[in-house]
Amino acid sequence: MHEMSLTESILRILETEAGRQGFSRVLEVRLEVGALSHADPDALRFCFDAVTRGSLAEGARLDILRLPGTGWCLPCGAEIAVARRFDPCPRCGGHQIQVTAGDELRIKDLEVA
Repeated sequence: MHEMSLTESILRILETEAGRQGFSRVLEVRLEVGALSHADPDALRFCFDAVTRGSLAEGARLDILRLPGTGWCLPCGAEIAVARRFDPCPRCGGHQIQVTAGDELRIKDLEVA
């Protein structure tokens, strides 16, 4: 389960930012999770609760914003929705798709005290 290491990394970021910005408590974390990121939102929530016990983020709310996958088809030049990597272009059937969004996993913002 790579979500455990992802949430451990999130906690390290929170601790680093707490030192830089001077907050002592995290009340809410809003994550942007792309549809193509291979991160399971339910597993992220479970791991976040486990990883943050005893930390400045214990009890914090984790709000996950799902972002759709999009791409650019090289053969026909269309911007398309991408549900899964390696799917063909719905317009021309081509397989040369450059993913432009949907593989993100980033902290959008925080509510802190």
